[in-house]
Amino acid sequence: MRLAKSAPWLRLVAAIASGGMTALLFPPFDLGGLVWVVMLPLLVALWSLDGRRGWKGFGLGWLAGFVGFLINLHWLTTVSSVGWVVLSLYLAVFPGLWGAFAAKWANPRRGRTVEDESRVAAKIRGKLAAKPSHWRQSFVSLRTAFAVAAVWCGQEWLRGWLFTGFGWNTLGVAFHETPVMAQSADLLGICGLAFIPVFLQAVMVQTGRRLLVETKAGKLRPHVDFGVAAVLVALAFCYGVWRISTEGKGDYVKLQALLVQLNIPQVASQRLWTPEEIHFGYEEETLKGLEKIEAENEARLKHAADGEVVELKRPDWIVWPESSLVGRILRDDEENWATWEQNRQTFSVVNDSDQFTMVLGLLEEEGTRLGDQLVLKEDGRVWNDLVILEPGAKLKAFRKHHLVIFGEYIPFVEELPFLQKIYEQQSGAKYAGALSKGEELDPVPAVIGGEEVGVIPSVCFEDTVPRLLKKFVRGGPQVIVNVTNDGWFKDSPAAAQHFANAKFRAIELRRPMVRCGNTGVSAAVDTRGSTVDPVSGKRQELRDENGNHLTRGSKLVEVRIPKNPSMSLYAVIGDWGVIGLALAGLVIGRSERWLQPAAHDA
Repeated sequence: MRLAKSAPWLRLVAAIASGGMTALLFPPFDLGGLVWVVMLPLLVALWSLDGRRGWKGFGLGWLAGFVGFLINLHWLTTVSSVGWVVLSLYLAVFPGLWGAFAAKWANPRRGRTVEDESRVAAKIRGKLAAKPSHWRQSFVSLRTAFAVAAVWCGQEWLRGWLFTGFGWNTLGVAFHETPVMAQSADLLGICGLAFIPVFLQAVMVQTGRRLLVETKAGKLRPHVDFGVAAVLVALAFCYGVWRISTEGKGDYVKLQALLVQLNIPQVASQRLWTPEEIHFGYEEETLKGLEKIEAENEARLKHAADGEVVELKRPDWIVWPESSLVGRILRDDEENWATWEQNRQTFSVVNDSDQFTMVLGLLEEEGTRLGDQLVLKEDGRVWNDLVILEPGAKLKAFRKHHLVIFGEYIPFVEELPFLQKIYEQQSGAKYAGALSKGEELDPVPAVIGGEEVGVIPSVCFEDTVPRLLKKFVRGGPQVIVNVTNDGWFKDSPAAAQHFANAKFRAIELRRPMVRCGNTGVSAAVDTRGSTVDPVSGKRQELRDENGNHLTRGSKLVEVRIPKNPSMSLYAVIGDWGVIGLALAGLVIGRSERWLQPAAHDA
């Protein structure tokens, strides 16, 4: 755990290596297995520092974070290169703070100078055979590992909360294709999922150093700390196996939804198709999807044996993505509503017999009554809505809460109008003004197969904000619905990263998810975070023949909504679990008595 004093550049290389490996955990690379080694170079560098450890630790942690974010957020250059660099500079502050903590306080070499360590190491080698200290060493190692792992989880939570937060690509998201290890997200959330890999690697670094000392002394000792860390990983694995085997049991409400996406090209928020092309596109792809379902039903009936019961497919919902149609809806305070004529025409084309529920994203404008007419309110507000239009013109809408900075609002733009010019220069699109925030926190009621189901609504990046969706959890059948539009970021990895983050909401809350995007990933996710159809065994994701989600088309998905869903620990306590974990780590890290090894310890 000691690097040569004459080669401080090795620490910089170690930080860059950790940052680079962190970026490789997520799409488009998806090297999730690196999560078990990604922290090793950085921890070695942090725990080898001498003098001004706090500042140096911050610098190394910041460098690792900056490299990681710079690589995995490169898709932001499709909107703003300046925004990409500035956001990476800011987000790196959080691993930088963790680096300062790990180097200065939660450090196995805490309080020692290089000379002291040399003297102590010599003393250890002389006393190892005479006075065993492996129990004490393992105990200190476990406390140190707990402190750094807990505070790492805390800094990820802080990043996702401070100034409305950006919790994208936390370390636990590396498990998005490892369902067994991903199941523990229902305990402390996605931030808490990072605890085990960071804890294990902190123990590995300390164990490795002690092995070097023991090898030189010619006497190896038991390493209880490594055994404890291995058992913790095994317990997480067993928990995952148990959760996967028990989820999805019991009665359920079956939802069949036809997901439609057009892959409309954009420049920032400006779509490059005409309103006619957009409306005709949704009509065409939806009708093609419905015709395909009918053709498959006819084929099933034709090939069925005499007396065989054949289950026919029929969508309960037709789902379109965020801000799908050009026309808006108008609502007043008494829930009266109206919509543009082009919207009504499109609805009538795809749902002429009024048999399907339409679920889609639309912009809503504030209306007011003028005699018998519903008209635009002067200086009225505008919201980004998830709309559920049931047969009989029963409309329910959820107004988006978590607005995207520089996409749906620009902070202080009225006081600092030059920010608008910067946005327009960087994005190449005109700023259309700020949207308003929604306030409702009740699930949106919907009827599926004659049963009432609560919809946990989310628009755009809201499915990456677990603390928001957690507020909608109730007893009884519920389904998470997300409509999004990642077309802002063209053919970059943004949509794949977005989906990798979003899948964990289904695990954290143990509620299935239906998701529809303009450029993907449009899919169905069960309560285990899987997109695999329980009947056919095929992935319920809309992709082309090459597996690319950047495609135009439709897909019928089936979701089983538990009538009596389990209530996860995260759904009950929310982020307080990971906050408490981080505070415990800070207390242990700051405690001289708890972390300082005995004089004869390694």
